[in-house]
Amino acid sequence: MTSTSISRPHAARAGKAASRRGILPTGAWWVVSVCLAVIFLYPLYILVTQAIKSPAEAAATPPTAFPQTFSLQNFVDLGVSQGGLSLLSSLGNSALVSILTTVITVVVSTLAGYAFARLPFKGSRVLFFVTLITFMVPFQAIITPLYLTLKDIGLQNNLVGLSLVLATFNLPFGIFLMRNSFSAIPASLEEAAMIDGATALGALRRVMLPIAVPGIVSTALLTFFAAWNEFFATLILITDQSKYTLPVSLGILSAGQNNSVDWGLLEAGVAITVVPCVVIYLILQRYYVAGLLSGAVK
Repeated sequence: MTSTSISRPHAARAGKAASRRGILPTGAWWVVSVCLAVIFLYPLYILVTQAIKSPAEAAATPPTAFPQTFSLQNFVDLGVSQGGLSLLSSLGNSALVSILTTVITVVVSTLAGYAFARLPFKGSRVLFFVTLITFMVPFQAIITPLYLTLKDIGLQNNLVGLSLVLATFNLPFGIFLMRNSFSAIPASLEEAAMIDGATALGALRRVMLPIAVPGIVSTALLTFFAAWNEFFATLILITDQSKYTLPVSLGILSAGQNNSVDWGLLEAGVAITVVPCVVIYLILQRYYVAGLLSGAVK
């Protein structure tokens, strides 16, 4: 028996063992992925099924796993003005507040982040550290001073005042994110633009901003989602029902008798609330995979 004939069975067994070692990690990866997918998708399933159930079935106890009847009555009820509340009006208020908050936050965060990253001055590090400390200030702890301040300047019960408050609380993270985005850009790119005659503002507009698009988009998305879903600030700072945003209006519309909750109506409203966020994310998600240097090539 030759050495070649002896080595072939050993090689076959070694190949099968290697194949099993390769299959097991792949199988474990798929198991973990499927479990995570179920965890994330199950709440969405509950949201959709509750929204399309009839009001009686949505309020049933225990709840049904699958809709027994398909109904759009919950969405119809949302479109009916109740007690001075209108879904379309609340939707417009939410859009106005979210867009205004996002614009303010992105503009200020971009300028401040660029200053902290590229235009250091005496005490800039201390000022940046103080800005980050505001992360630890609970919003609820200063809501009363904010209410009194807005009342003194005539912006209480005003959507612009609400937008300014929300922008203020989104600025620390936005500045942190934009500073890191600008710090990651090679300084040679900005220096080359200045050698060609560009000013600091021109270099920011023509060179830095196109490269920092992923950071800008991330700041805009996170700010928009935070403002769109804000409930507590609107409930405290806005007293006119016609100026309520969507989360507050849904909380009022879904309140039933004896402190009960109209789950079908609430889930239908949440489904409508989710749609703009999903659409905006799908449109802008490509910027998440774009690297900073790929923007420089553009």
